[in-house]
Amino acid sequence: MPKRILSGTVTSDANAQTITVSVERRFTHPVLKKTIRKSKKYRAHDANNTFKAGDKVRIQECAPMSKTKRWEVITA
Repeated sequence: MPKRILSGTVTSDANAQTITVSVERRFTHPVLKKTIRKSKKYRAHDANNTFKAGDKVRIQECAPMSKTKRWEVITA
């Protein structure tokens, strides 16, 4: 099964080797026909602590690394 790839913005880099990435998705509401923005936060593995808050990154699914980390950074 292919791994999902998402792109988003780093919102936190406070933890060692971990960043929090906010991913926004837009869709049309089925009844109101209005564009809705929803965001979700993912914790991703950043081995070298290279990314800072505000950076745009792409993350990819991986095997669980901790209780909350199931994603890893692939590119900036």
